[in-house]
Amino acid sequence: MVQKKSILLILILAISCSEKSMDDKYNWVELEVTATAYNSLPYQTSYEHPAITAWGDSIKPGQKWIAVSRDLLRKGLSYNTMVKIDTFEGIYLVKDKMHSRWRNRIDIYMGENVTKAKEWGRRKIKISYAAKKDSIETVEK
Repeated sequence: MVQKKSILLILILAISCSEKSMDDKYNWVELEVTATAYNSLPYQTSYEHPAITAWGDSIKPGQKWIAVSRDLLRKGLSYNTMVKIDTFEGIYLVKDKMHSRWRNRIDIYMGENVTKAKEWGRRKIKISYAAKKDSIETVEK
């Protein structure tokens, strides 16, 4: 029993240290966007390769990935950027790009669960994305 409590304490400390470490390395930039949901199905993505993202990653249900509109790429939400979504737990990664017609929008990957994606619909939400702190800013602290 003591060993289980020790392991639990170590895990809690490791998680809290890694979150602090992330906050030391990144500024979390808040942004309001329109959020929709998508699935890895041919009629929603690509008929030839529905499980391949625009950057060539293989997507699988259960992954916390998002697609972003191309205007958000210029704001700093580029490939593999970490994103916190106000209505979801955990960190999502930018792994896909949306069609150029969309602006200020993210698309949250929901596996193959079309019902869940339709229930999500379209809504305005707040996200925070990780922007690396300048090395100059880090040195000054």
